[in-house]
Amino acid sequence: MRATLSFSLNQARRLALAAQGFNGRQPPTVKATHVNRLIERLGLLQIDSVNAVVRSHYLPLFSRLGAYSSDLLDQAAWSSGRRRTLFEYWGHEASLLPLSMYPLMGWRMQRARRGEDIYQQLAKFGREQPDVVRRVLSAVEERGALGAGSLSTREGKPGQWWDWSAEKHALEWLFAAGEVTVAGRRGFERLYDLPERVLPLSTLQQALPDEAQAQRGLLLHAAQALGVGTEKDLRDYFRLNPADARPRLAELVEAGQLQMCEVAGWRQIAYCLAEPKVPRKVVASALLSPFDSLIWERSRTERLFDFRYRLEIYTPQDKRVYGYYVLPFLHNERIAARVDLRAERASGRLAVHAVHEEKTGLDEQGMLALAVNLRRMANWLGLARVQLNCQRESAARLRVALTQIGSD
Repeated sequence: MRATLSFSLNQARRLALAAQGFNGRQPPTVKATHVNRLIERLGLLQIDSVNAVVRSHYLPLFSRLGAYSSDLLDQAAWSSGRRRTLFEYWGHEASLLPLSMYPLMGWRMQRARRGEDIYQQLAKFGREQPDVVRRVLSAVEERGALGAGSLSTREGKPGQWWDWSAEKHALEWLFAAGEVTVAGRRGFERLYDLPERVLPLSTLQQALPDEAQAQRGLLLHAAQALGVGTEKDLRDYFRLNPADARPRLAELVEAGQLQMCEVAGWRQIAYCLAEPKVPRKVVASALLSPFDSLIWERSRTERLFDFRYRLEIYTPQDKRVYGYYVLPFLHNERIAARVDLRAERASGRLAVHAVHEEKTGLDEQGMLALAVNLRRMANWLGLARVQLNCQRESAARLRVALTQIGSD
């Protein structure tokens, strides 16, 4: 089959930005319905433990909705009762997903029980130490929500993921297999419990689609969330492997739910919904989490925005190009700059350690928009000041813009 649609690169960007919820309209007061609607649209939020500014799963909502109470996300993710609308699982890495997606993850849980589609270390543990798995599951059944630390029989401090205790391995195997789920968190530590004590009965009683149906559902959701994407883009969204994704894509095209298309400058064929609506323009400015679904597939980010982005947290300091925790700055259909930020909570400051404009630069309006976004982020985080610790020319221009909006 041949592509029946073609898009310019500008049109592809607008499709992507609109699909990701960047429409420039932010509610005056963000409510739970806004949070839930946006996460349903995105399909998931990637979780990450780094707290240099704020934990990553809180940032995509701020980037799209503006200032909101983080309690709204906490309640949706980890409360009990009707306010809980999300669950944790392996979506795009560790993720928060809407409860509506739970049946689409059933096949992945079943594969994990068989030792497939799971980290090799966990699969090996599940095969070789079933007694530990049974003992840990019994403890959860008897005692309720538990963290790995309260079960560990190993002496000394808990290790990193590659140095887990046997009990932590067992809990993670059970989590991947859907035998336990995350009831809440203590700090950033997962607390595991039985799904029937955490998730709504109506969610657990839904009939599970077969593997092919679920994979088609995930790819279709990825296409809705991305606007337009290659086969790799679509399968990466929910971490499907090529052997699963390629036949499912062909089936969606055959059924008319997706159509093949071309994007100017892309070598690979792309896919989009059957009747895509390309906005005339997208007016939005936002600081983006390194793990935002708009940019997490780095090759796609380069194709869409001509923006090469790599997180340098694990790069030695003397070899970093842009900084430790760098947030890209989206401004009117371009990723126009990157900012190395740190929330210095003890001193009440949002510290800007570096400002790097892209080759096309920021005009006066763009620099003012960056200043406004930094000020709003500081306010949202409860920080009194924006402090510039950068001596670059871009920072000097930013300092003027911050003065213009009445910020430090």
